[in-house]
Amino acid sequence: MSRHLKQDLEQAYHRLVSLSGQVEEMISKAVRSLVDRRVDLAEEVIGLDERIDRIEVQIEDECLKMLALHQPVAADLRRLTIMMKINNDLEQIADLACNVAERANDLVEHPSFPIPALLSDMATESIAMVRDGLNAFVNLDLDTAHRVIRSDDTIDAMNVRVIDDLYEVMRQDAEWIPLAVSCFSASRNLEQIADHAVNMAEDVIYMISGVIVRHQHQDSDPESPAPA
Repeated sequence: MSRHLKQDLEQAYHRLVSLSGQVEEMISKAVRSLVDRRVDLAEEVIGLDERIDRIEVQIEDECLKMLALHQPVAADLRRLTIMMKINNDLEQIADLACNVAERANDLVEHPSFPIPALLSDMATESIAMVRDGLNAFVNLDLDTAHRVIRSDDTIDAMNVRVIDDLYEVMRQDAEWIPLAVSCFSASRNLEQIADHAVNMAEDVIYMISGVIVRHQHQDSDPESPAPA
């Protein structure tokens, strides 16, 4: 690796790590705005979206310039490609966090509506998955990447339970149906955030091993038995 490529990669890498931290904070504040019915937090999250978009474009531009100027190969090319993909996942996660925050505006004037407590647990798990996905990238850690993939089942199960709870709420009071739909949307957004974390983990596995594990998670798990 040339000295200039190394410097450019490190600069883009640090921007990516900083972006990840900001996106994690957006998820946390978005869910708090929903659960605590805080419009101020919702507006803060939504206001950050344009900034995240600018950072995402800047990182992508830097990566494209490295591809054109340095023409990296092998491991360097994989790392640069995965940085671009993770960058895109983080931007889409930020968009989903904004969607959650927008749902808070629907609920703020209805303090009696019972928001499922499990939404907070979903947020905690989703944030942990995003954080672990980036840590797997930073530390070249296959075990952590596989753990992120396995955690997706937990989020999916939580989403089903939240939906069941909301169906029960709607059966109790038809006037709560529009509010329940907003919570449906928030739960789905958190489930999609977890899906993006899985994408990140899959990309890290490819970067480290050169193996594409999309759509074959059982085979990608080192603890899974080999197919007969």
